[in-house]
Amino acid sequence: MTRHSGVRRLGRWLLSAAMVSGFAAPALAQQEVKVGLLAPLSGMYARPGAVMRMGAEMGIEHINAQGGIKSMGGAKMKLVVLDSGDTTEKAKAAAQRMVAQETDLVVATGAYLSSFTLAVTEVTERANLPVLTLSYSDMLTERGFKYIFQTSATSGSQAEQSLPVLMKVAAAAGVAKPKTVAIITDNTAASISSVKPMKERLLKELGIQLVVDETFTPPLSDATPLVQKVRSARPDMLFFLPTVISDAKLMLEKMNEFGLGQGKVPTISFGIAIAEPDMLKTMSPELLQGVMAVVGSWGGKGHEKLMAELKQKYGEPWMTQNAISTYGDMWVMKAALEKAGKADREAVAQALRTMDEGPSKYYPGGQIKFDERGRRVDAGLTIIQWQSGVPVVVYPENLALSKPIWPKR
Repeated sequence: MTRHSGVRRLGRWLLSAAMVSGFAAPALAQQEVKVGLLAPLSGMYARPGAVMRMGAEMGIEHINAQGGIKSMGGAKMKLVVLDSGDTTEKAKAAAQRMVAQETDLVVATGAYLSSFTLAVTEVTERANLPVLTLSYSDMLTERGFKYIFQTSATSGSQAEQSLPVLMKVAAAAGVAKPKTVAIITDNTAASISSVKPMKERLLKELGIQLVVDETFTPPLSDATPLVQKVRSARPDMLFFLPTVISDAKLMLEKMNEFGLGQGKVPTISFGIAIAEPDMLKTMSPELLQGVMAVVGSWGGKGHEKLMAELKQKYGEPWMTQNAISTYGDMWVMKAALEKAGKADREAVAQALRTMDEGPSKYYPGGQIKFDERGRRVDAGLTIIQWQSGVPVVVYPENLALSKPIWPKR
């Protein structure tokens, strides 16, 4: 008998002995599972895209440090990042590259602006690639798609939830109930979706008259014409919906120049651009004091350790929606992979459709569970407010780090 044949016989004997003893031979563990992040890393939206990447990297690091995907033999999650750029055309092209080049990618998240995500998911849907998104637009989950999962409350839901809360904040401050509002919004998908139910129904139900209604294409070159209309109308409050940081700065600076800033016209934004750290690079905290924003998620009470780690690791002064939502997406992906038990797009998509992971930890309110349209069940929202140079959570109460203030005119 040769040495090699003896080794083969010994191997067969050991395998047989293991089976007789009741021990199965160990399956080959998968080494890694690829998950994707499609975010704007160049152009005018590069800043929020970079923060999305930070949140994803932190999530992957924490998951892998805790043993990876246990149902797959401890397989580690590997993040694949693609730049969606700053136009819908670039975002769609990036999605096409992603599905063509990363054929073993099993789930992804992206792509910041709803306009980008609408284009991206046209591509990923055809590839049967499940995609989580923090984007707000109602249209995302009204198309009958089966591979999109919206973790944020939709724009329409955020408007529905937030307006009564804002009226209560005003009443608690002892000011007269707002009766008039100016709406100035950019023409991106989420912004349009936010103001649609306001104009169609919500303002009328609350007895609020719309006195200025303006839409612009980002980026703004001059906010003067818009601010002049606000000054002429003198509304009780302004709903301002930018998606570009420079537009938020330009508008607030011009408001102050015209004597309308610092609470003289209470300003509420929908979306995070107005609360990005970059706002402080060219603006004083006094100009931002009291400005509120309705957002899909934000680092608040219970997230202090995460917020501190983000600051220590990346130098971020606070945890915006882009960081905490994308961090949360990694954990939703992990739960889906555990349930699927294999690196297969269809199995992961089905796991997402049927998962019920209980109360949400990294998104406000609701459950880690998706309805038949792909919307997270009972998704809530967060209201933040600039106070002493920092945008802090003031609603909901379980996440609030401060009480809301309604500026007195």
